[in-house]
Amino acid sequence: MRRLVFLLGLLLLMPLAAKPAEDLLLLKTWQPTQHVKGWLMSEKLDGVRARWDGHHLISRGGHAFAAPGWFTQGFPAFALDGELWSKRGDFEHIVSIVRHKQPHAGWKYLTYQIFDVPDQPGGLPERLAVLQHYLSLHPNPYLHIIVQKRCGGKEHLQAWLQQLVSHGAEGVVVRNPAAPYQTGRSSDALKVKPYQDAECTVTGYKAGKGKLAGLTGALRCRMHDGRVINLGSGLNQQLRTTPPAIGQIITFKYYGLTRNKLPRHPVFMRLWHGDFLPPH
Repeated sequence: MRRLVFLLGLLLLMPLAAKPAEDLLLLKTWQPTQHVKGWLMSEKLDGVRARWDGHHLISRGGHAFAAPGWFTQGFPAFALDGELWSKRGDFEHIVSIVRHKQPHAGWKYLTYQIFDVPDQPGGLPERLAVLQHYLSLHPNPYLHIIVQKRCGGKEHLQAWLQQLVSHGAEGVVVRNPAAPYQTGRSSDALKVKPYQDAECTVTGYKAGKGKLAGLTGALRCRMHDGRVINLGSGLNQQLRTTPPAIGQIITFKYYGLTRNKLPRHPVFMRLWHGDFLPPH
């Protein structure tokens, strides 16, 4: 008995272990033939996906973020699903903040933007209303609900997408307001972006020419199906001087496929950070 009590005491003193990966809502891609009139649409934030389990912020890979206590102080005891976010086009900075193993002051630049309240009954408006009521009683500077707009149809969706993208947004999410919270890919939750994106692995480099002499002109990359593409667009001066290492996975965007089924106009977006990426 004394040994059992001793072991339980040690367990209580041990640091929080990584949580197992949780099932999350994932988005499918909207097709122009799909009717979404009356659905809810919101800006697709380019942040880091996080689930609040009532006690800790959990990454997409199931690990507890080292969020400072002052950041999560006053968060509700019920589950939330959302993005750790700062501003548009700031993804790399967000990752640099949340990947630290110890709490630090950098979290002051972030907010937790909520798009769902998973364990509550009803459709999306009813679930979000639970959090809205909570925040009316317990205002929190780091906790916000992502604004939802009623979609008037395909033209309304496309017009709002263009408006957001022109101001640096990544895209739009449209969701069936009557659907319950679901895990995995759902036809009731769709992403709408002006481009497609994918990952590939750096396998080599092409030397720059002319003004780029002495620098990296393009990254030679292998896609998941084995095909090779060259990525030159989107590389800044720093990346051309010190390119991603061979074996590094990167994310790129493209605009449809060529006649040979290769990505058209591929553009480097960012390094792939695995556990920290929003899985949609």
